[in-house]
Amino acid sequence: MTTERPLRVAVIGAGPAGTYASDILSKSGLDVSIDIIERLPAPFGLVRYGVAPDHPRIKQIIVALANVLSRGDIRLLANVNIGTDLTLEDLRAHYDAVIFATGAFKDSDLNIPGIDLDGSYGAADFVSWFDGHPDVPREWPLEAKEIAILGVGNVALDVARVLAKHPQDIKVTEIPDNVYEGLASSPVTDVHVFGRRGPAQVKFSPLELRELGHVPDVDIVVYPETDYEFDEASMEVAENNKQQKQVVKTLTDYALKEPGTASRRIHLHFLQSPHEVLGEDGKVTGIRMERTALQGDGNVKGTGEFIDYPVQAVYRAVGYYGTAIEGLPFDDSKGTIANEGGRVVDGGDVVPGMYTTGWIKRGPVGLIGHTKSDAQETIANLVEDAERLYAESQAGAQQLSPDNVLHLLKERGVDVVQWHDWELLDAHERALGEADGRERIKVVPRDEMTDIALGRK
Repeated sequence: MTTERPLRVAVIGAGPAGTYASDILSKSGLDVSIDIIERLPAPFGLVRYGVAPDHPRIKQIIVALANVLSRGDIRLLANVNIGTDLTLEDLRAHYDAVIFATGAFKDSDLNIPGIDLDGSYGAADFVSWFDGHPDVPREWPLEAKEIAILGVGNVALDVARVLAKHPQDIKVTEIPDNVYEGLASSPVTDVHVFGRRGPAQVKFSPLELRELGHVPDVDIVVYPETDYEFDEASMEVAENNKQQKQVVKTLTDYALKEPGTASRRIHLHFLQSPHEVLGEDGKVTGIRMERTALQGDGNVKGTGEFIDYPVQAVYRAVGYYGTAIEGLPFDDSKGTIANEGGRVVDGGDVVPGMYTTGWIKRGPVGLIGHTKSDAQETIANLVEDAERLYAESQAGAQQLSPDNVLHLLKERGVDVVQWHDWELLDAHERALGEADGRERIKVVPRDEMTDIALGRK
């Protein structure tokens, strides 16, 4: 295939999914010009704003992503919002193809009575707060002594650990000062984590679960006499699945420990399903759980036995949900852009030039590394479609110059943050951290982030 110009591709989202897709596309053999368009003034998505600050090992993924973005063959256009700064029609006019890698950052709903009471929160919102997300208020209400967390995935463990951990044990991380101050004032003593099914069905990773047992002055409490049961399917999983075998072993070790004397506790409950958030005067006062029973195949059903726990805050960690993009078909049941193999589809028909990857493609499941296989599938299909994409875009070839989209954004008064601008902001954040004995502090409000990046402050 012979062409007179590079294939112009926009990738929407500068998190792992978008960056991996861009990297794979840049090495595909196509003559290609790639822009990564990001809503926030800073790249890296969920790795920057969705990983607990005391997990520097995971945050090292940022180093690999930065190596891709700093090469110079992929252009970053951050602080640009799709839908307002650029419409879907603008993208169609300025690019041959668009890959949506917008992820999933909203909390999934949990439809039980009382879930909207004051003191009931989404775990994703709390994670955004303790990671210094620029769109989240700087304050968070931390007034509860007893807290319930609904869900048994790694996000639930992150929330439990951050809430229970003594602030001095987290200060050495890149935690923002306002978050440290908020946690330092928290009166919390007990955090209860609830799972609907049994211990063999939890979604904790072995490393995260083991780490929980090493938090200073925090005891892990498991209830073997009531919550720790296995059916035939559970035993098979615990014996034959390497990851679940490690998880069950760690939970068993916790269950066999003698009661501790720590000043704070994380309680791990299984076979309990949330029935109602209890309240008084509009505020959370407790959580009512229904005991469940394993049915032999790893699934459970309610028993009709209820237990009330006194708590003053409830966090739902039952999953993330994607955000629809106006003009693109959306699968409401999955919270994803409707697609087949990364090609966006509408009623079974392929939407020309539109692709998707990452959580907005497959749903919020799997670890960060899984986004690479997602991206490989999507890029393979885009490369297969390249000849058709060139042919369909020739009529608008004049608009496809990389300069034109920048001119359009400038005309609209958008403060675009490019990679060299981000490097200024990164240096500023690192300087703040070094002044306080840390690698980095993210405390800069969104408008200040842009001003610093663009050299206006």
